[in-house]
Amino acid sequence: MAELIVPRLYSCCNCRNHVSLHDDIISKAFQGKNGRAFLFSHAMNVITGPKEDRHLLTGLHTVADVYCGDCREVLGWKYERAYDASQKYKEGKFILEKSKIVKDNW
Repeated sequence: MAELIVPRLYSCCNCRNHVSLHDDIISKAFQGKNGRAFLFSHAMNVITGPKEDRHLLTGLHTVADVYCGDCREVLGWKYERAYDASQKYKEGKFILEKSKIVKDNW
């Protein structure tokens, strides 16, 4: 019988809605509004807010806040545009704050 492989997930700290896969982490060395954050290639079950320009530690970016699709907790943001060529790799990626997500299936 085949063994069922359950993916390691991250969930919203508030309602346990699944928001990302551990395998989608690009980097754990990011800074969010409230401390450490992870850069993810994908996020699920989230809603993005309106785009706005923000001056972040690495320069000017167009970002959109990311909310839990169930409880609307702010989890981080999505990089929509990077103005500096060295930051272009972040475009389309998600910052989820470590304090806003919890491990599931670990």
